[in-house]
Amino acid sequence: MTLLARPSPWKIGLILAVGVLSVSAAAIFIRLAFQAAGESGVGFSLVLAASRLTIASLILSPTWRNFGRNFKRNSGQNSGQNSVGLQPSRRSYTLSIAAGVFLAIHFATWITSLSFTSIAASATLVTTNPVWVALLSWLWLKEKPSRMTIAGIVITLLGSGLVALGGDSITAGSNPLLGNSLALVGSWAVSLYFLLGREAQRQGLTIGNHLVLTYTTAALVLLPLPLMFGAGYTGYASAVYGYILLIALFPQLIGHSSLNWAVRWVSPTLVTLTILAEPVGSSLLGAIVFRENPGWTVIFGAIVILSGVAIAALGSRSDSLQ
Repeated sequence: MTLLARPSPWKIGLILAVGVLSVSAAAIFIRLAFQAAGESGVGFSLVLAASRLTIASLILSPTWRNFGRNFKRNSGQNSGQNSVGLQPSRRSYTLSIAAGVFLAIHFATWITSLSFTSIAASATLVTTNPVWVALLSWLWLKEKPSRMTIAGIVITLLGSGLVALGGDSITAGSNPLLGNSLALVGSWAVSLYFLLGREAQRQGLTIGNHLVLTYTTAALVLLPLPLMFGAGYTGYASAVYGYILLIALFPQLIGHSSLNWAVRWVSPTLVTLTILAEPVGSSLLGAIVFRENPGWTVIFGAIVILSGVAIAALGSRSDSLQ
């Protein structure tokens, strides 16, 4: 038996681009869901978060059959490998479940932060995850970032701040300290989500098994949370459920799944840097769908983000595409 062959750089880049474009659509579908429901707030936002993961988990439910097949296949092999690559270890399942917990924490804290602080502050803080991923990769995985990667991180974060601060001006929020803290926790959580997912796959768990474990775990954690804020899952207009389905199919299944696949092969720092292009995609889609003019600050920030990602990609290529 042989290990999975490393995909070509162009294939990894293409799937990353598809993933970023798909997650960029999340803001559009969420805005449309808010309009269709005639409400927003913490409770309804958590309804959207829990629903997207629940639907994604149900769509991936046939993957559960592969767990039994893998156990049977592995029990009859002495080489330590199965037909899809490494034999999954018990730790790989634990890592994948832990990734789901941190994904749920990311959604719960980041979405809730928007109720207490400004969108600009929340967006700026939650997109600091490349810094935390780079630090954790260095300390945990012993992957020291190159100077070009560090330069790309700094440039990309500056661009992210420009995009966030260049949006509509709103009040600071009812409790900025709490909101900013929640956004920062959300950034830490999504950083651990990607790192744990990468390690789960590198220890033999297939992308399908990893995704169904992670999404199901996150859904189970999130499902009761809307009820704590007085929100429910029924009684909305049919259009709301249509947008929820679109969120589950595109940003979650296609977007997050593509990024989880890519993080198996390239540096998690590079993947999280690429995700910072999401505000660029969201701004472009917002201009098309809602005819919103992003403004020159946002446009300049987008150029800075893409430049930073390109610099980091060049700096990470020799280390991540081995």
